[in-house]
Amino acid sequence: MAFCVFPNSISFSRPLSPVVQFSNVRTTVSVRNSTAHEPSSSSNASLLLNTLMAFQVLDALGEPLPCANYDSWMVYIPEGEFLSRIGPTEFFKDLEKYASQNAVQEWKKLLDAILPLSTAAMALPPLSIRGDFGVLSTAAARYAPSLLKSFLQMGPQGAFGATKLLRPFSEIMDSLELKDPFIRNWVDLLSFLLAGVKSNGILSAEMVYMFAEWYKPGCCLEYPIHGSGAVVDALVRGLQKFGGRLSLSSHVESIVIENGKAVGVKLRSGQLIRAKKAVVSNASMWDTLRLLPKEILPKSYIDRINMTPQCDSFMHLHIGFDAEGIREDLGIHHIVVNDWNRGVDADQNVVLISVPSVLSPDLAPPGKHVLHAYTPGTEPFGLWEGLDRGSSDYKKLKAERSEVFGYAAFDGNVESCRACAWFRL
Repeated sequence: MAFCVFPNSISFSRPLSPVVQFSNVRTTVSVRNSTAHEPSSSSNASLLLNTLMAFQVLDALGEPLPCANYDSWMVYIPEGEFLSRIGPTEFFKDLEKYASQNAVQEWKKLLDAILPLSTAAMALPPLSIRGDFGVLSTAAARYAPSLLKSFLQMGPQGAFGATKLLRPFSEIMDSLELKDPFIRNWVDLLSFLLAGVKSNGILSAEMVYMFAEWYKPGCCLEYPIHGSGAVVDALVRGLQKFGGRLSLSSHVESIVIENGKAVGVKLRSGQLIRAKKAVVSNASMWDTLRLLPKEILPKSYIDRINMTPQCDSFMHLHIGFDAEGIREDLGIHHIVVNDWNRGVDADQNVVLISVPSVLSPDLAPPGKHVLHAYTPGTEPFGLWEGLDRGSSDYKKLKAERSEVFGYAAFDGNVESCRACAWFRL
């Protein structure tokens, strides 16, 4: 048995399954501090990678998940507003209209260079990819046959190029001398949506994997019917099917170490749960460190964790609104970039908006929609830290910082929502 330690509080940013009151419009704004600067969505700044990983886990568990397909999202950038579609040719049309012919040529150059690498990238599940020598244990050893097959298909030149997969994606762009501002900005945005970092912080393997999935004929994106709750239910079914047990409200006090090996966990209640094989922690590296006896860990390891910077926080807006009179092509996802020059990771510069009830109507009562807007890991938590949530200072800061949502969701970007109600945060 492998025992998994999870954070005491788990929330799902996307897809949204909120509890919303619909007398008119119900809004809530929340700020949640992040716990890692690791490329992660949840970093939902990860829009896509976490969903992809969840599907791979469910495939391994043999748990099907009904999904609705879609192939586009609305983009609102300084150059204009357009419906961005995945597929091999659609984005070239957007580049011609909103960028330049040079951008078209550089985009083609990028695709021509990285798509041949996709054979190797697809041979490695994203869950196994990492940027250190640990990849030898998580990927190379386990997936050696599929890697070898992919190298034979790619030929010597392609196989040599595959060594770039564990380097930052920006290095591939630099080697191709891609300098068009729109292309650099767009790739930074894709990287940020995928992993919460710009192209100089994401492994090439992750980006190549995404490109291979998005820019092939007939590709589509999937949204789980019934929202994130359906994903959780499927994971629980898979866990129980293989003899696992899920314990809720079970605060882990410490990880028990015997003879230098993690053998179980001790709960706050005093109960000791022993693991037959391993203890797997899904808490952050900082929280996991606090669960371990300090004397068993090398000082260099402790220092490295403590010196790892945390990313900023997420600020969320949840709204329920009337669907009457809303245009039918509203779409599920809307991405707003206010200023390329500030960078996609600047605070309040990128706002992500989801209306999941567009694809899964059961997430809202009949005739209603739910909307979830958020700043993806860019809200400085220091602004909020220590403030009493009932104080006037907190309410004032909340009103000021949430204005970015009013612009993104109500100033024409999701124009159907602009007309649905007036609200005050």
